[in-house]
Amino acid sequence: MNAFAESVATAASLILDADAKLAQIVGLSLTVSGAACAIAAGLGLLLGAALAVMQFPGRRAVLVLLNTSLALPSVVVGLVVYLLLSRSGPLGEYGLLFTPGAMVVAQTVLVLPILVALTRQALQGAWEQQGEQLRSLGASRLTAGLLLLWDERLALLTVLLAGFGRAVSEVGAVMIVGGNIDGHTRVMTTAIALETSKGDLPLALALGLVLLVVVLGLNALIALVRAWAARAHAPVAGLAYD
Repeated sequence: MNAFAESVATAASLILDADAKLAQIVGLSLTVSGAACAIAAGLGLLLGAALAVMQFPGRRAVLVLLNTSLALPSVVVGLVVYLLLSRSGPLGEYGLLFTPGAMVVAQTVLVLPILVALTRQALQGAWEQQGEQLRSLGASRLTAGLLLLWDERLALLTVLLAGFGRAVSEVGAVMIVGGNIDGHTRVMTTAIALETSKGDLPLALALGLVLLVVVLGLNALIALVRAWAARAHAPVAGLAYD
């Protein structure tokens, strides 16, 4: 058996035996990414809805900046968050640097523009179709935005899953602000990079397999939600009225 096959076999054994180190890294990854996605969702859904239904001076410039922020390099975000949280930075007094909290902040900054942009895109069409009706019923733009968020909740669920997938696969920013400290801030992506450089391929492969399963699971959930939403909005066949 060659080295690659041995590494794969050992990686599978680590997963099946629920290795403690592997479980700790995976648990921290999911916790940090889940927290970042939840915080970003609280802001992103509301901001996206506001951009979808409101018109204001400079809106086009805001949309340009929003679309530009989608391509923000993660290492640049990590550097900015590092400077903000360092002892000499404006938020240094909170002591968040090299903690899971700093990683949550970095991932939130990365995920937020994605959620805002995708939410605006999802609600823009609904607003164009239903906006006149909502206004005729006396709904303010704020109320209309909240109603559209609820009406498009299945579509927005796929947005949230996409945001979580972006967060859990992040490596550059979390390595900068978290420090990749063993047992404290080491997550799946940073552990894969470290263990590969050390030559510990079985653990790196095990983490890679778990990460692939998470990403594949998210894509499967997105597909199921989209199919569910399509069925929910499809007209009921076979009904006829005299």
